[in-house]
Amino acid sequence: MSIFKTIKDIFNRRKNIVKYDAENDIIEYNTNELSNNSNEHFACFYPGNSGFLPSYIINNFFDKIKFDLKKSEKLSRLNEKGVVIYVGKYKSLFEFLYYHTAFKKSALPYPEIAFEFRFFFLLPVKKIIKIFLSQLKHFLEYFKIKSPYQTQYFEHEFLKGRSGFLCMVESKNFYRRFVESKPDPLRYLIEFQKNSQKPIFLVPQVIVFGAKPVRTTPTFMDILLGNNEKPGKLKRLIAMWQNPEKICVEISNPLNLKDFLNRPDIRDIDEDFQAYTLRTHLIDLLNRQKKSITGPVLKSRDELTEDILTQQSLQNFMREHSEKEGQSLMVTHKKAASYIEEIAANYNLNIIYIFEKVLTWAFKNIFEGLVVDYEGLDRIKDESKKAPIILAPCHKSHLDYLLLSYLMFKNNMPCPHIAAGKNLSFWPLGPIFRGGGAFFLRRTFKGAILYSRIFAAYIEKLLSEGFNIEFFIEGGRSRTGKLLPPKLGFLSMLIKAYKNGACEDLIFMPTYVGYDRVLEEDAYLHEIEGGKKNPENLSQLLKARKFLKKKYGKVYIKFHEPVSLSDYLDEKGLDVDSMDNDEYMLLCKSIGYKLLNAINKTSIITPHGIVASAILNASGSSFSKKELMFRVNSYMNMLSILNAELADTLTIDPDLALNHVIETFVSRKFIELADESENEITENTRFFVKDNKRPILDYYKNNAICFFIPACYTAIAILKTDRFQFSSDDLIDTYKFLENFFLDEFSFDEETTCIEEIHTCIRAFIDDGILVPTPSFEETYNLTSEGYRKLKGFSEFLRPFLESYKVALMYFEKYPKDKHEPKERIKKMQSKGISCYKRQEVMLKESLSKINYTNAATFFINNGVEGSEDIEKIKEYKEIIDNFLTIVTT
Repeated sequence: MSIFKTIKDIFNRRKNIVKYDAENDIIEYNTNELSNNSNEHFACFYPGNSGFLPSYIINNFFDKIKFDLKKSEKLSRLNEKGVVIYVGKYKSLFEFLYYHTAFKKSALPYPEIAFEFRFFFLLPVKKIIKIFLSQLKHFLEYFKIKSPYQTQYFEHEFLKGRSGFLCMVESKNFYRRFVESKPDPLRYLIEFQKNSQKPIFLVPQVIVFGAKPVRTTPTFMDILLGNNEKPGKLKRLIAMWQNPEKICVEISNPLNLKDFLNRPDIRDIDEDFQAYTLRTHLIDLLNRQKKSITGPVLKSRDELTEDILTQQSLQNFMREHSEKEGQSLMVTHKKAASYIEEIAANYNLNIIYIFEKVLTWAFKNIFEGLVVDYEGLDRIKDESKKAPIILAPCHKSHLDYLLLSYLMFKNNMPCPHIAAGKNLSFWPLGPIFRGGGAFFLRRTFKGAILYSRIFAAYIEKLLSEGFNIEFFIEGGRSRTGKLLPPKLGFLSMLIKAYKNGACEDLIFMPTYVGYDRVLEEDAYLHEIEGGKKNPENLSQLLKARKFLKKKYGKVYIKFHEPVSLSDYLDEKGLDVDSMDNDEYMLLCKSIGYKLLNAINKTSIITPHGIVASAILNASGSSFSKKELMFRVNSYMNMLSILNAELADTLTIDPDLALNHVIETFVSRKFIELADESENEITENTRFFVKDNKRPILDYYKNNAICFFIPACYTAIAILKTDRFQFSSDDLIDTYKFLENFFLDEFSFDEETTCIEEIHTCIRAFIDDGILVPTPSFEETYNLTSEGYRKLKGFSEFLRPFLESYKVALMYFEKYPKDKHEPKERIKKMQSKGISCYKRQEVMLKESLSKINYTNAATFFINNGVEGSEDIEKIKEYKEIIDNFLTIVTT
């Protein structure tokens, strides 16, 4: 009787719950009645305590995969703000179980409910029985299998604080949605969001099982095990077993569904199209996430060559070029193919893996440590999801490009394609570098019309494929320690590729790479003093073994905030498409100096740079430690006002760091004790510096000089007033003149006025006791007696440059215009400088700098001094330089 009564009750209740709409042939459910039913049970809910597979086995299995807890901070307490739905690209039980296990262990919102999943074999027997009885009861009532969509099960569970999991791509699910008209989880979430005040946060995330990029032509192992885009079960297990540390979990920023639906382009369209647009957007985010780790789809060198050379625009150019040169099209095609062969990289992950092992060993032997801006590396990864990254580091050593590629690969990012000089393409390094992503360019494109066009086409192809590129804005390595003026050729090609539609944006990452001590120290000194540069070859490579026998201190790598080309153009109101050639080159120059200034601002000050500056800026060749520290403390105060970033050794224990550098300089004979019998260095210990060691110290001084140049200009402007009381307005003309005079030596920030720079320096000088504000007059200051000595310490930064420029004027005074070719002109200046040094007309050995002479010649020629015919201008500039030298030295 009880069974019949139960069935009768079921049918009676069904009348209240179910209403049949005959006109539309549908069954409508009273969901309020359904929600009052006993607890719903569905197989899409995973409770975490498994019956067939114990949870401790699952936990131990996934323990090997680590994710960055810092990156997961964006998920912390997110479920208290709204509903959290994790989004994966492909349907994967592996990924769901990993997120459930790892996030639960880390006290983060973890998925418990998965759309379109059934966890029968993972559920306890008791739970399976409950699901069966619940479905049976529902079937007897409604003659239909119960769906979590119709019973509002998902809403109730999500509003309780549970999190969900959703996949974007799965063939069976698409068939059910498209053919069988089954519910679409995304459309369901959209409807849920529209009826809920609580926001839904969609969190795209991927698990990448290796850095190997997807190839256009799959290998046999890809066919057998699956590629990194969609790895098979066996590939995942092999990765878990062999290299679990290589498995990368990438978590994207949460997408607020409420904000997405309120977008003007989304708000008024049909819900089906809203769901389609949302799915497309999420898949794009997931693809970008994965690409930020593996890089874009990798084409073979032959494929790239064919793609480039068959472009319609390039075909037209080669046809016109053939006619102009009077040669057959076949000859032109042959040359073009040979140029691609000469230029193109041959990215090979096997070579990169070997590189990683070798460089790890080498860097441990050469350096005491790498000080890395890991937040900056994370910024690069995030920005690479938007557009190609253009790394623009300073160039102090051949190790620069090795270090950056090494760091990116070690931190789960693809190695960038690197613009390298053709001089590095020698065997065996050339093929190895190509495998690591290097492509080679000639030092000059002059007269090579076809080569230039092919090279530009190659750059466009790299950007259109989505590859990151690294280039050195200075062109070559700086032999002086300070940044060189920007070389605009390659930068111009990048911007032109953007103009031609190769990519939606270019994101520049100005990067500082600095060393306590550079490996090429001796070679740089040889070249600065006029020696010939030794070409890179196998012999030089073999000699490099000697570097492994020494320690070269620490390496410092820091990244500036990204500079978006698109944002820069919008900010300046510029349209690159409508620019003429002069306007275009002005844009390139402006961006070039912006990148240089960004690198300068990102520079890290080492104790070597500060101590070297204090040594060389002494009024004589002999000084005490007390006098040395007097200048050091003044420089440190200026750096503090400027919020310059100091090396970790200076922040932890500055006295220990500075004393260590002094001892290092003594042991390396850069400076020597006046009394060699002294066993301990005290504040009264006297040192002297030999003239032949000054150029080496000058290199380290120049590593820090960019932070002191505004103070140097301001100090000279104050001293030029020849008064102990002055106003800030009295300094502007001198400051502006020096800024323009040394434009080829020191770039200035066009976004900061000289008045702002002067006020910053005056604030630092007041803080250091150099100046005292005059109470009765606004913007008027008094110079203290101790301040006068300190200003001299700042003005000395400019002395070697003033002496170099004076020598350059002597050359122009002696020789008529166009007497010598540029290289011969510099040799004549060097010869003149040596003569002046011997006669003590030039006092500093570091003034005999080939680079200084080159920059001086550039300035004077650009400003109307080209030879002895311009005697009036020469006299004018000589008088100015002599006046400045008098200010600095007396």
